[in-house]
Amino acid sequence: MLAAPINPSDINRIEGVYPVRPQVPAVGGYEGVGEVHSVGAAVKGFLPGDLVIPSPPSFGTWQTYIVKDQNVWYKINKKSPLEYAATITVNPLTALRMLEDFVTLNKGDAIVQNGATSIVGQCIIQLAHHRGIHNINIIRDRTGSDEVKEKLKNLGADEVFTESQLEVKNVKGLLSGIPEPALGFNCVGGNAASLVLKFLGRGGTMVTYGGMSKKPITVSTSSFIFKDLSLRGFWLQNWMSTEKAKGCRVLIDSLLDLAREGKLKYEMELVPFDNFNAAIDKALGKQGSQPKQVINFQL
Repeated sequence: MLAAPINPSDINRIEGVYPVRPQVPAVGGYEGVGEVHSVGAAVKGFLPGDLVIPSPPSFGTWQTYIVKDQNVWYKINKKSPLEYAATITVNPLTALRMLEDFVTLNKGDAIVQNGATSIVGQCIIQLAHHRGIHNINIIRDRTGSDEVKEKLKNLGADEVFTESQLEVKNVKGLLSGIPEPALGFNCVGGNAASLVLKFLGRGGTMVTYGGMSKKPITVSTSSFIFKDLSLRGFWLQNWMSTEKAKGCRVLIDSLLDLAREGKLKYEMELVPFDNFNAAIDKALGKQGSQPKQVINFQL
């Protein structure tokens, strides 16, 4: 293995609160990138030196050597940036599938999301921007929020609001010509989810893929009756078990192409394996907001 990230779902599995748990004793980590060291005599299509990722992702990437059947591995372009190859499957693929699987979006349409600074959020901004889809983004109130807004706008965000800015009756009056969103994404829950719902137009859909606030989603009766809103959920691991997932390797190639071209980027910190404990603390939020922690086994 060359590199593997620390994702929130990895922490949840260790805590025992994730719906799918590996049989213990187990090695952590669900995605990453490795270099082929050696192959069995019957293996075809792989050679030492090939760059590979587990596809679909599988347990146990937080270790220096892995031996698994060739069907687990997918060979990727050797020019792929290490940190993007290690993280391309979980967050960017989630962003891409959510943009495509729930509502048919055309150029000029709009979406809205909370948790816009997350990696999924950053990917949604960029993928939507590339397709000419307006994106409205909600971030939590924080010190330095103006700088955060500027960073997101540099990625392609059309509008960025803090939660307190949206404490008005008519949020759509803030949109300056952007159409009512047909699709919204929620990874926070609580009030932040309610703000997404306020932006959605009649017949709109909100997709929930996380719950960082650990607070429930509350929906007004009028939202169902008069706006006919739909609430859906997305879980990548479940999607991987569907027929749609057969083409995920082609999608990963397209996402890695965007990363190599600089058209898909997000903040990460490559951390030497010897600093694993510090990386875990950062991933747990013990040092405030931090970039995605990616363990580099070669440093």
